[in-house]
Amino acid sequence: MEKWEGKLAIVTGTSSGIGRGIAIKLVEAGVRVVGIARREDLGRELELALDGKRGRFYHLTADITKEGEVFNAFKWIEDNLGVAHVLVNNAGTTRETTLIDGKTTCWKDILDINILGLSMMTREAVKSMRANNIPGEIIHIGSLGGCITSSPVKGLRMYCASKHAVRSLTEGLRQELLEVGSEIKISCINPGIVEHTELVQYNEALKEFIPLLEQSLKPEDIGDMVLFVLSRPPHVQTNR
Repeated sequence: MEKWEGKLAIVTGTSSGIGRGIAIKLVEAGVRVVGIARREDLGRELELALDGKRGRFYHLTADITKEGEVFNAFKWIEDNLGVAHVLVNNAGTTRETTLIDGKTTCWKDILDINILGLSMMTREAVKSMRANNIPGEIIHIGSLGGCITSSPVKGLRMYCASKHAVRSLTEGLRQELLEVGSEIKISCINPGIVEHTELVQYNEALKEFIPLLEQSLKPEDIGDMVLFVLSRPPHVQTNR
């Protein structure tokens, strides 16, 4: 990780769960991290908690489903901290909804964050990295739910469909980066059940899977995986 020490990373969804765990691991490794999240109070708490570590954490309040806020976030970051070398697209959400009679508003909430927000953040990061000739890294946080044909959990099938899309977007971006001769790398990490995440804590559909929580991953485990991906030598591509 020495090559990333002092470099700047953007991590979305850092107010809790996996995003918080990733931010902590990166800062402890000496990386400067901008955490983008909607809940300012929790972001400021994390700033205080990470004060004095090898790296530094900066909270930035923004909603990645709103294109204007994505533009403003990248402008503020470049104007105040410089160009990001790493983007971790972690922000995500779910709603308990079915495909037969689900509410369009629930579907839209899932797709806006998990697909469109991720895509807008990725587009702006690639644009910035290419303009500044930076062979950066982009990491999508997907889900095991995006690797199975059909979710066994009633109420999570639109969420799983969105995570299938994240896998497809990862491979699509890899192909586009190759086509333009870019050295930017793209990876996708697909965790199973992770404790202390809001998906697990507040989702009634997962109650029947409570026994699995005894063997679940922790947010810091996903942070370690992000460090593993970033620590690979330049000639190694970790797709998923």
